[in-house]
Amino acid sequence: MKKIDKVKVGLGSRSYNILIGSDLLDICGKLIKPITQMGDVLILTENKVPNIYLKKVQRSLTKQKIIHSRIILPSGEKIKSFQYLEKVLDRMLKLKITRQSTVVALGGGAIGDLAGFASSIILRGVNYIQIPTTLLSQVDSSVGGKTGINSRYGKNLVGSFFQPQLVIADISTLKTLPKRQMISGYSEIVKYGIIADRGFFSWLENNGSEVINHNKAKLLRAIKVSCQNKSKIVSADEKEAGIRSLLNLGHTFGHALENYSGYKLLHGEAVSIGMRMAVDLSVNRKFCNLEEANRVKNHLIKIGLPIQPKPKKAAKNALLDIMFRDKKVRNNKINFVLIKKIGDAFLNDKISRKDLEKFITTYL
Repeated sequence: MKKIDKVKVGLGSRSYNILIGSDLLDICGKLIKPITQMGDVLILTENKVPNIYLKKVQRSLTKQKIIHSRIILPSGEKIKSFQYLEKVLDRMLKLKITRQSTVVALGGGAIGDLAGFASSIILRGVNYIQIPTTLLSQVDSSVGGKTGINSRYGKNLVGSFFQPQLVIADISTLKTLPKRQMISGYSEIVKYGIIADRGFFSWLENNGSEVINHNKAKLLRAIKVSCQNKSKIVSADEKEAGIRSLLNLGHTFGHALENYSGYKLLHGEAVSIGMRMAVDLSVNRKFCNLEEANRVKNHLIKIGLPIQPKPKKAAKNALLDIMFRDKKVRNNKINFVLIKKIGDAFLNDKISRKDLEKFITTYL
């Protein structure tokens, strides 16, 4: 029997497990079968997912006598669009999806977000399962029920909260992940240490390089602790009315930079720059001392994550406009996630646009 770590996301009748281990694709049919309850499975995947992983999933489903079909989309952020949402919904209906069907998202964060959103609206909602194949999606986007697509006005502005029935995080899929993607995903791991787990941050300072270089035991621990941190927050605040907003550390700056770059920046890279800016803003507003901020910056640099935005000078107003269109803006105020120290984050909406403009100018 394979060793499987289990993290529960406690949401009452909508609770579910995150299963973490190695070579789980080989037994995913057995793990999924109790959820399908004799219904069929529709696999939604992307063309950059190695074919061997799709075949493993299909073989495992066949072994359990689960009828299944598949939809293969291009990879990347571009699929999080109205155009691809319509294509997916149309294909689902053509394949005669029913309310007894289960959608399986196999791939990175973009495919998971799109599959989850499509599942939440097709036939007014069908079950879905996440099988994330990137580090970023295993520790962040596959957990918590945020689904959605982008609009020309910004990232993730159209979507829903819709929880999966199960998350299967198979670290074996990370072996084929490009190094840049592995490093990008790490930014969401270190985020948990910065916002709420000082001990985890200290552990990452000593072990982070081995995590991104596929040390199995340390990679498993990093993913498990990340999922435990996210599960705790999501269980307490599913719809982001309060504490869950802390998970957005670096994302307000990051989403703006990601959008402005035309998504040439990977999400984790943009979040890394955004976290650096959020920590600097914490120092700027005298909430945090420079020593703590430098620990964060030095660790990001050590791992190989970017910390310096590179937009043109003319981008300042464009970045601000994107930031003020963020879905978390209230009464024309941005609710920033700042820190007092590593492991102690808080929300602050007292920074004016004028002060923010002055702060951003220091980077351009």
